[in-house]
Amino acid sequence: MKALIQALARLAAPEGKASRAGAAMAFYHGGRPAWTPRDYAALAREGYQKNAVVHRCVRLVAEAAASLPLTLVEGARELRAHPLLDLLRRPNPREEGGRFLESLYGHLLVSGNAYVEAGLIDGAPRELHALRPDRMRVVPGANGWPAGYEYQVGSQVVRFAMPAEGVPPILHLTLFHPTDDHYGLSPMEAAAAALDVHNAASAWNKALLDNAARPSGALVFTGEANVSDAVFSKLKAELEDAYQGARNAGRPMLLEGGLDWKPLALSPKEMDFVEAKAAAAREIALAFGVPPLLLGLPGDATHSNYAEANRAFYRQTVIPLAKRTAQALALWLAPGFGADLALEPDLDAIEALSEERESLWRRVSGATFLGDDEKREAVGYGRGGS
Repeated sequence: MKALIQALARLAAPEGKASRAGAAMAFYHGGRPAWTPRDYAALAREGYQKNAVVHRCVRLVAEAAASLPLTLVEGARELRAHPLLDLLRRPNPREEGGRFLESLYGHLLVSGNAYVEAGLIDGAPRELHALRPDRMRVVPGANGWPAGYEYQVGSQVVRFAMPAEGVPPILHLTLFHPTDDHYGLSPMEAAAAALDVHNAASAWNKALLDNAARPSGALVFTGEANVSDAVFSKLKAELEDAYQGARNAGRPMLLEGGLDWKPLALSPKEMDFVEAKAAAAREIALAFGVPPLLLGLPGDATHSNYAEANRAFYRQTVIPLAKRTAQALALWLAPGFGADLALEPDLDAIEALSEERESLWRRVSGATFLGDDEKREAVGYGRGGS
């Protein structure tokens, strides 16, 4: 009887800790590959490649975050030289560290997902490669969480298994998605409506210019007789050849008796064309966390000057993104070096925050109730000059 009670107790309270929701996730996914639920190619083409606002937002955030120097810390001690720093400085033979991180941040902003492959030798990382998100898919395991990844190029498929110990071969970075267990949400998806409006406005403007910068209309025959097919075809050909296109801009139209021109389309002023396009651009910038003032967009008075907008950009967008990415890289790679390592962005290197830094130093320096070591710790330095 005692043995039976002990067996039931072991079943009721298993030794291994695991998510109780994992079984439901495993049942839902069934161990099948989970494809990315969006068209990355369309987002990249219609957003980054064709829209100037999206292109500039992605470049601005990615380049700013990639330019932040990373500080390696073990415990409370900053390390000036370490193999991990060398790896991040030259992650692979093709790229230096800045370009590698810029690709990583770019994938994250366009797709909501970023993947890094580690080239391992004897369990230690020796190379890092940023992989395209549209070629990667998650393979859920028996507990519902990722058990592996598949990277497909054409007909070739490479499968990466996720080991229980050591450095996993793939690091998957995501932006928060409220309704997806495996994939992140791109800022471009949140701004999809504004992106469509902005692209449509640009296309409409281009078509209007191609059509001599005049709204479309109709030729109305005011006579009683019907227009024959031959006359209709002749008028249509004359309109296309002599009055459409940029080369015919401003050319006067000569109408025969009984014909009248009636404009049908709304003018740009009637459509509030310029303001609609500017509003869409500001909404896109909002989704990416870029102050519109930094993009030169009109009608934005949120910040009093450029310097204030730049500080807000770093505080609210660049620094949080760089911190999360640095922490993820350190937690992923640290087991390969056998040490408890942490990566942190060096905020002292940000020129836009120099005024805040000087203000902090003045306040701490004037605090007479603090000792020298306490002042050093208050501004982010170690005690006793360490």
